[in-house]
Amino acid sequence: MIVPVNDLLLFKQKALQWASSFDAVCYLDSNSFNDSYGKFDTLIAIGIRDEVTASAGNAFDQLETFRQNNPGWITGFFGYDLKNEIEQLSSSNPDGLHFPDLYFFAPQHLIVITGDKAEIISDNSQQVLDSIDQQKLTDHSVQPAIGLQARFSRQEYIDAVTGIQEHINRGDIYVTNFCQEFFAEHARINPLAIFTQLNKVSPNPFSTFFKWKDNYILGASPERFLAKRGSKLISQPIKGTAKREADMQADELVKQQLRNHPKELQENVMIVDLVRNDLTRSAKQGTVETEELFGIHSFQYVHQMISTVVCELQDRLSAIQAIKNTFPMGSMTGAPKISSMQLMEQYERSKRGVYSGAVGYLSPDNDFDFNVVIRTLLYNSARQYLSFHAGSAITYHANAQQEYEECLLKAQAVLEVLGGQK
Repeated sequence: MIVPVNDLLLFKQKALQWASSFDAVCYLDSNSFNDSYGKFDTLIAIGIRDEVTASAGNAFDQLETFRQNNPGWITGFFGYDLKNEIEQLSSSNPDGLHFPDLYFFAPQHLIVITGDKAEIISDNSQQVLDSIDQQKLTDHSVQPAIGLQARFSRQEYIDAVTGIQEHINRGDIYVTNFCQEFFAEHARINPLAIFTQLNKVSPNPFSTFFKWKDNYILGASPERFLAKRGSKLISQPIKGTAKREADMQADELVKQQLRNHPKELQENVMIVDLVRNDLTRSAKQGTVETEELFGIHSFQYVHQMISTVVCELQDRLSAIQAIKNTFPMGSMTGAPKISSMQLMEQYERSKRGVYSGAVGYLSPDNDFDFNVVIRTLLYNSARQYLSFHAGSAITYHANAQQEYEECLLKAQAVLEVLGGQK
């Protein structure tokens, strides 16, 4: 069933409000960003027809079986700690969220919005449309402020970066992504209200509202992890961040400085090399190429340096295997990949969980698209635990003070929405 949508924002708000009453919902919004690899503007998967929950060990095999049994639309998430299944790694840092490492569901209802039309895929499409039309939007403009605590003080963070750079000096690693958690205990929030406000304050091309029972992923991610379009795989790692300026001329200068900044270029090219290497595991020989290098893309608060790496997928290699071959994404690990992940387990003070993982979908034609879970609030409403991670790339030339400020810059939209400070 395809219906015209006169007021796109209103329709999406009503649809999401209705969807959020179900045990599971995955809302993916491109926020009208121009994306040559996007298949739609918004996707809303609603209700559980079938599901799979798995922990690191044989999670990808379980998902492979689930996919075979559910060849239509499925949506879900991969947690960062699936690394422990792929490599000889472990995770022992504290975890306040207790999310599974992997969760996917086949929806009862699906809404795909493209332009000014919505396709409703359901056993009773008219009932879905009527339920959406009947929604009376709740006013969520006033929310109690939530103050986030930090796992690291500024000085502790700087000391940790100094320690990491000693490993770089010794040649143990070249670059890594060092992450810190901001969190709140006994936190009571309205997840739908928080996401609505976050998506308004910081609209991004891979924004996500994901609910699974008491667990929520509220994301404003600008980054694509991996997509499949036909036989083509696409990865778009982000490395390089600069704060936007209100003045147009000053903002343009910031863009030029980012485009020519030696450290940011070094970070980006090292991760591009890593992504190219990861893609070779799934690619037909000789097809891996960098489609765009050092592209500058502008968002609400920041300019980002984004590169695009593509390849042709090997014949008979499954979509799930292609994802596993590149997971976790290089932009959130470092190089060499395994050494960086091992080292960050020593320096970080919290389990990453879904942060640094991916949320997305597989479609009936076996295409897929997954984001990188960054700029994202994670919330366990049963435990009343709220978590937000921020990270930055540490290289030989990194300035610890500036990297700390970059973490705060990445947290700016979330802090604004929560109304509190770290």
